[in-house]
Amino acid sequence: MINMSKFNFQLINQNDSKEMELISEWYFEEWKIPKEKTIQKLKTLFIEKQEFQILMKIGELPIATGGIFTHVGILDKLPRLKIYKNWLALVFTIPEQRKKGFGEILCKQIESNSKKIGLNEIYLFTDTAESLYIKLGWKELERVNLDNRNIVIMKKTLG
Repeated sequence: MINMSKFNFQLINQNDSKEMELISEWYFEEWKIPKEKTIQKLKTLFIEKQEFQILMKIGELPIATGGIFTHVGILDKLPRLKIYKNWLALVFTIPEQRKKGFGEILCKQIESNSKKIGLNEIYLFTDTAESLYIKLGWKELERVNLDNRNIVIMKKTLG
């Protein structure tokens, strides 16, 4: 059993430039998302009330991040998916802390925060972590093949 008291969850705000820089570096290393694009996105999360980014730390050591977004990249390629709002996205754990259950803990924190701000359902897409999300109670909506990736679109009703 993981001791939850050792975790700190920081809701990123527009004054957290050091944290934004770190998250942008992680996203660039993992997915080649340009750093400036990530920083600009993080700076605008506060305009839309139902978008947020969380940084998970063990003590003061940042280990994971993710958030809820109204627009994710798959919507540019498959506009019909715009019927779904509030996407869990960009869930990232630093490589040396993977396979320890931290992604699950972070996702549960994001779900909890989503409920607090009044969201009833959230969505995601993945081609790498479907088993994690099934374990967390997510349900498959559909599958798409995009850029030679078998992607599952999933939904979670927040109860």
